[in-house]
Amino acid sequence: MTNTASKTIDIIVAPDGQTRVETRGFVGSVCRDASRFIEQALGRTTGEQLKAEYYQTASAEQQVRNGH
Repeated sequence: MTNTASKTIDIIVAPDGQTRVETRGFVGSVCRDASRFIEQALGRTTGEQLKAEYYQTASAEQQVRNGH
């Protein structure tokens, strides 16, 4: 089965110059790996907020897609 889930990385820049990186469509710690290069390019990380998807496993995502 082909993975059709959209994976995106959003970079939000606030008027004061602070940036925020948000990932969507990633499951587990893969989101950290995917966004690491952006975070390194932007500079020091001051905080992190993990979404529910971070705590999911790839098999759980596959079951949801397959309707199980």
